[in-house]
Amino acid sequence: MKFRWLSVLGFFVLLPAVIPADAQSYADELQQGVDAYKHNHYEQAIAHFRKATELDPSKPVAHLYLATSCVSQYIPGVDEPDNLRFAEQAIEQYHAVLDSNAEIGQKDSSAKGIAYLYLNTKKWDDAKTYYQKASSFDPNDPEPYYSIGVIDWTRCYQPRMEARAQLGMRPDEHLNVRNPDQKRVCYDLRAKNLSTIEEGIETLNKAIQLRPDYDDAMAYMNLMYREKADLECDDLGLQQEDLKTADHWVDVTLRAKKQKAERSKAPQESTAPNPQ
Repeated sequence: MKFRWLSVLGFFVLLPAVIPADAQSYADELQQGVDAYKHNHYEQAIAHFRKATELDPSKPVAHLYLATSCVSQYIPGVDEPDNLRFAEQAIEQYHAVLDSNAEIGQKDSSAKGIAYLYLNTKKWDDAKTYYQKASSFDPNDPEPYYSIGVIDWTRCYQPRMEARAQLGMRPDEHLNVRNPDQKRVCYDLRAKNLSTIEEGIETLNKAIQLRPDYDDAMAYMNLMYREKADLECDDLGLQQEDLKTADHWVDVTLRAKKQKAERSKAPQESTAPNPQ
């Protein structure tokens, strides 16, 4: 799954390249941080950006750059204290941007940044909260909707697979209410997961409406309907309908991927001036 909230790094190239030898002002510290970041000297960048935030806490750009530099040091999936500290420091700086008079685009990037870090530390509710906040800043951005859909699927899939494993079920086997143990598990999972599945389908649909060729979102629609199918506990007709819908999304996903591949291979129209 790809997240593009780090596009804020593109702001770095807008600042001049001349760096003072000994930075003392806010602008100097900010520029030294940019130069260090561009040369992959992230620890130096963090030190300069942190000093800039101390010299002028009201400027959101320094907080945003400091957060981004901390994220560059963070390794997703590694739960070591030093690594998690980078995530915590980044979240703190993103919050400073959200609490400031920053531009909407900067607040949007900060909300996505917080959501990304919570997602990678498996704090699902917090991640969803900040993806929803990002959507409030930019309702036409499909990616937060997609990300919420992915979170919803993850939260449903994992407990369902654990329950099925405990029952000794095959991967291609659906929960059967004629089996007392499977019936109990099916109704229990349905009570816990159905609203989450419905939310996931709704948000993935929204993502696809905003980006009609969003093949990643289409692929998760397939997965989400397979989750739903396994929880149609006593209605085989609805189960088959859900599986048919899931297969439809497989076909749509493959078609979208094929169209993307064809577009990427198509010769690009030249923008050079006509010599005639």
